[in-house]
Amino acid sequence: MINKFKKIVGLTLLLPVMVMANVSEYQLDNGLKLIVKEDHRAPVVVSQVWYKVGSSYEQNGTTGISHQLEHMMFKGTKHLKPNEFSQIIAANGGSENAFTGRDYTAYFQTLEKDRLEVSFRLEADRMRNLIIDDEELKKERQVVAEERRMRTDDNPQAVMREAFYASAFVNSPYHHPVIGWMADIQQYEADDLRQWYQKWYAPNNATVVVVGDVDPDKVYQLAQQYFGPLKPEQTAEVKPQVEIKQKGKRSIEVKAPAELPSFMMGWKVPSVKTASAENEWEPYALDMLSGILDGSSSARFSRDLVRGQEIAASVGAGYDLYSRLADVFVVVGTPVKGKTVAQLQQAVRDELEKMKTELVTAEELDRIKTQVVANAVYERDSVFYQAMQIGMLETIGLNWRLSDEYVEKIQAVTAEQVQTVAKKYLLDDGLTMAELIPLPLNGKRVMPAAGGNYVR
Repeated sequence: MINKFKKIVGLTLLLPVMVMANVSEYQLDNGLKLIVKEDHRAPVVVSQVWYKVGSSYEQNGTTGISHQLEHMMFKGTKHLKPNEFSQIIAANGGSENAFTGRDYTAYFQTLEKDRLEVSFRLEADRMRNLIIDDEELKKERQVVAEERRMRTDDNPQAVMREAFYASAFVNSPYHHPVIGWMADIQQYEADDLRQWYQKWYAPNNATVVVVGDVDPDKVYQLAQQYFGPLKPEQTAEVKPQVEIKQKGKRSIEVKAPAELPSFMMGWKVPSVKTASAENEWEPYALDMLSGILDGSSSARFSRDLVRGQEIAASVGAGYDLYSRLADVFVVVGTPVKGKTVAQLQQAVRDELEKMKTELVTAEELDRIKTQVVANAVYERDSVFYQAMQIGMLETIGLNWRLSDEYVEKIQAVTAEQVQTVAKKYLLDDGLTMAELIPLPLNGKRVMPAAGGNYVR
């Protein structure tokens, strides 16, 4: 599985109790939501501020502006000099960063439990008091442009991935790369970012998540003290952007300096957010399908295509069931030397055809479910991950409690349901294919692939 958060099963009956316990929710008068989860295993606290804005909120001409603003959030406020935010966190023994995704922008700090006040004071300040200086923007614009060159333009896999999504989605904003197109990055003006900041960075468009060794009522009092006085904003209404129905296979070629050829295949599928009520089980069945194909070294792609036929240097399947809009079920592969992309694609198609015509065995299904639960339990060991999952679900418009239902939903998936989603969605009329055709490197250094969220 290439899920944003990889998951699992085994110790299941205790998991919902463990996750549901010690969570408190608050709503401030200005619209800010505060969610506090107690975890007293270590004297630390993770504080995260999530804004409902990311690349899927952007329009042509402004792509990447959410990520650019994320950089500028560290460049000074009415009360702080450029980079002073980070210096204060470091001086208090903490760590901090931020990231931008398609559906959200988030800022986070990890501190000793008694230093939470520092985080709240600084975050509340830059939520409404940011200064976007023209000269600082010019410098940071070049930083982002270089980031794009390193992570995308000099990375053949990323070039292919970007072209794939731009082809797969026509009117969905998932068409745009999170970092933005280079032509847009080079054209941002300070007023563009000021307007974007004013429109989206407000308490009524934010969720503050705190997880750690804390007292929820004291956290709420701190939130009232620092975030409570902030005025809400009239945020823009987000129009529904439903992807048009694809009416035939799409295929593109991408030529770039690379060592090996590779490809991506993808089919549009619903997410938990977009699935209909009667088919709410489908995203979980798609997640199981991803795990059966690519959940471990014993999964089918690794077993049959890498070790068995020895046709693939690497091959994987991925699906993000937690996205704000409908997404794609993706297969990515690189053939071994001496084999072609066409041969590996056919081998993948053969594997997918088996999923449509033959039921997964009970043993295979149980093995994947056990892996899912085990991963879910291990991930709960991370205070940061616990906060991350709460913030992500809330920000894309789902209730954070859905994370507690994940294991139960996965365990309920049947072999028939896995077969049903394979037959329903993995069809040629909805298929988009991208092939990377290698050009000579000529001494050019190829950068390793990077993930989907852009971290400062």
